[in-house]
Amino acid sequence: MALVIEAEGLSKRYGETVAVDSLDLAVPGGALFGLLGPNGSGKSTTIRMLTGQAKPSAGRARVLGVDVAADPVGVRRLVGIIPEQETPPSFLTAAEYLRFVSAVRDFAGGEKAAQWWFDFLDFGDKRDVLCKDLSRGTRQKLMFAQAFLHSPRLALIDEPLVNFDPIVQHQVKEFLVEYVKRGNTVFLSTHILEVAEEICTGYAVLHRGRLLATGRPDELREGGRHLSDVFLDLVRRERGHA
Repeated sequence: MALVIEAEGLSKRYGETVAVDSLDLAVPGGALFGLLGPNGSGKSTTIRMLTGQAKPSAGRARVLGVDVAADPVGVRRLVGIIPEQETPPSFLTAAEYLRFVSAVRDFAGGEKAAQWWFDFLDFGDKRDVLCKDLSRGTRQKLMFAQAFLHSPRLALIDEPLVNFDPIVQHQVKEFLVEYVKRGNTVFLSTHILEVAEEICTGYAVLHRGRLLATGRPDELREGGRHLSDVFLDLVRRERGHA
């Protein structure tokens, strides 16, 4: 299947700090791909570059065929994004925010889609509450809804299960698996290895901005290893060479 994310030598520096160092990635359509790494490994910076929110210091990337540096707005029109920190506008209600997202994306089916998400994630009673007054978990539900409101071919999600209780986590994981089965692609970052092992079809391990390994979780299971074992081995080896 054609690649939906292509990165070659993708790098990001902040002064003397290297957040992402010469990252090469190739994500095929129809994948549920996990970018794994401890906090501070460069996962969020990678997603910000892939969604045109941060300009690469070096290298190149194409998302759904669009050069992220040349047309960052074009990339954001095509994809769904859930950032690391949930940030719906404080002065809008939940319903107004989803209405705003629909208008920005020129999505005519926004009202129907919004109602589906209110029902699915069970927060319809909060539709007329200002975002600033929503709990952290409800804001995360709202951010999840806005990312998938227009059924994008590709969604990029930073720590998708943060702030969700176990019931909602289960719902969301099932949704992501079904979403990919319908021919879409999900690219998620997480430091929760069990999530990646449970639902991902491919993964990459990032540490201190460097790509340490890529593969498929099922390959590990065939070898009798868990992703957490491989991850810890890689990180320890990398720290030993630092």
